[in-house]
Amino acid sequence: MSAKILIVAEHAGGKLNPSTAKCVACASTISGAQIDVAVFATDGSAVAAEAAKIQGVKTVLKVDNAANAEPLAAVLAPQVAAVAANYTHVFGPSTTFGKDLMPRVAALLGVGQLSDIMAAEGAYKFRRPVYAGNAIITVEAPQDKKLVATVRTASFQAAPQGGSAGVEAANVSASLPSHTRFVSRSAAATGRPDLQTAPRVVSGGRALGSSDNFKIIFSLADKLGAAVGASRAAVDAGYAANDLQVGQTGKIIAPELYVAVGISGAIQHLTGIKDARTIVAINKDAEAPIFEVADIGLVGDLFTVLPELEKALG
Repeated sequence: MSAKILIVAEHAGGKLNPSTAKCVACASTISGAQIDVAVFATDGSAVAAEAAKIQGVKTVLKVDNAANAEPLAAVLAPQVAAVAANYTHVFGPSTTFGKDLMPRVAALLGVGQLSDIMAAEGAYKFRRPVYAGNAIITVEAPQDKKLVATVRTASFQAAPQGGSAGVEAANVSASLPSHTRFVSRSAAATGRPDLQTAPRVVSGGRALGSSDNFKIIFSLADKLGAAVGASRAAVDAGYAANDLQVGQTGKIIAPELYVAVGISGAIQHLTGIKDARTIVAINKDAEAPIFEVADIGLVGDLFTVLPELEKALG
C-alpha cells in the first residue's frame, strides 16, 4: 500500500516556516509516497505559493477560513482531521506549533501519535530518540490505522526549491469549537533571526551572572547576525526569557554554528544542540562537559574573551 502523506504547513505573517520543507524532506524518504501540503489561513494564497515550490510536493490544499486567523490548535485540529480522511499519514513539525496541534489531530482520529521522527525506514517503520537523545529506537506503526506523527526538524535539511505543485482550494466541513478564542499575542520584536530556524545561534549560561551581563550575548549575536539562546539554568535564574531556552525542555535546534558561552553542558542542553554542524564552547572550566561535544573549545573567562572576540569581528 502506497503512502499518501498530508503535511500541515506552519506559517506566520504570510511566510512559510522552514519546518514545513523539513517535513517534506522526511516524507520524501518514504519510497513511492505522494506528498500534499495543507495550508490553513484566512487567505493562504501567498503561503500556498511558497509551499508549491518545494520539491516533492504534488498538491497544496488551501483551506481558507476566517477562524484560521490565528494558529489555535483547538480550531485547526478538526479541520486537519477532516482533510486527513483521504490520507494514510498526517505529518507536522516537532516545533511548538506541531507539538500543540498534532496530539489533538491524533485524538480526533482515534489513533496514537508518533513523536519526533528522525529517520524513516519504511512507510510505517521509523526511528526516534529516547532518553534525552542518548538512545535511538525503531518504532513500527500499525498499517491498518492512520499514522499521525511529528517530524524532528533538527534531523532533516529542508527539501530544496524548484517544485511546481498545483494549488487547490479545499472546502472543509468541520464543527469548530467556541470554547477557545484568541485573546492577544505577547512577543518581543527583537529584529533577530528566529531561534528555531537560525543558521547561527549564540547562547549564554548561568556563568553570565545577571540579566545585565547577558546583554553581551545579544551584542555578540548582533555581530554574527545570529539568534540568541540560553541554557535552562540562565532562564531559571531570570537572565533570559523562557522562549530563548535551548535543550530538551526548550527548543531543539540544528544551526550551522552554535556558540555556547558560559554553558557547562548538562545532558538536557546537549540534547537540544547535538545536530548543530559546528559547536564552539567558551568556558573557564576546562572539565566542563560541553567541551566533549564542542568542535572548537576555548578555556577562558568569558568576560575577557567576548570583548576580544567582538573586537576581532569588527
